[in-house]
Amino acid sequence: MAKGVLYMIPCPISDATDVYDVTPASNRAIIDSLDYFIVENVRSARRFLSKAGISRKIDDLEFVELNEHTREGVAVEAMVRPIEQGRSAGVISEAGVPGVADPGAMVAAACHRRGIRVVPLVGPSSILMSIMASGLNGQSFAFNGYLPVKPPERARAIKALERRAQTEHQSQIFIEAPYRNVKLVEQLLSVCSPATRLTIACDITSPEEIILTRTIEQWRKGAMPDIAKRPTIFIMG
Repeated sequence: MAKGVLYMIPCPISDATDVYDVTPASNRAIIDSLDYFIVENVRSARRFLSKAGISRKIDDLEFVELNEHTREGVAVEAMVRPIEQGRSAGVISEAGVPGVADPGAMVAAACHRRGIRVVPLVGPSSILMSIMASGLNGQSFAFNGYLPVKPPERARAIKALERRAQTEHQSQIFIEAPYRNVKLVEQLLSVCSPATRLTIACDITSPEEIILTRTIEQWRKGAMPDIAKRPTIFIMG
């Protein structure tokens, strides 16, 4: 029996963006061919598929959740078993591309272990789009995820990233929970050297998108954009 295929399906980052404004229309044919979806959140996945205008009835589809509470092992292997038996599936993240800073990587890894083909579809990635627009080094960069929450530990992490950016000329990408964005920026401005460049990329692909790169000295002297409680990518270079 031929094995199915795992499709990594991107969705809009912003709720204000239509599906096919940020993903190719060709994705629809693949989505239409599927009736099994492994998703970060069932409710938002159903909403995405409805906005995508799929031909199947949403209630006829099967959904299984794969999120930050899922642990690799029996649960993930059970998700993959139908694919191994010939049924193709789609992975849908809460926003953007699945598998990048996203639990979808677990099911992709399980498919590779079983010799199942994993196919990434084209769509928006806030990480890549922010480095594209930053003007910082796109030849060598690293995504570091979340920095520590406690200020002393976070300050040490910031200085370590700054050293890597300076000595290795590698752009350092990181994120924060939106409600802590302002505190993070305040610490970046107090800890980093004046010549260090900092990109702030907020609400990417939305009508309110902000992508700005300035030195720390320039950020200190100028007005800070309103990024409180808004999804933001930070890049140091």
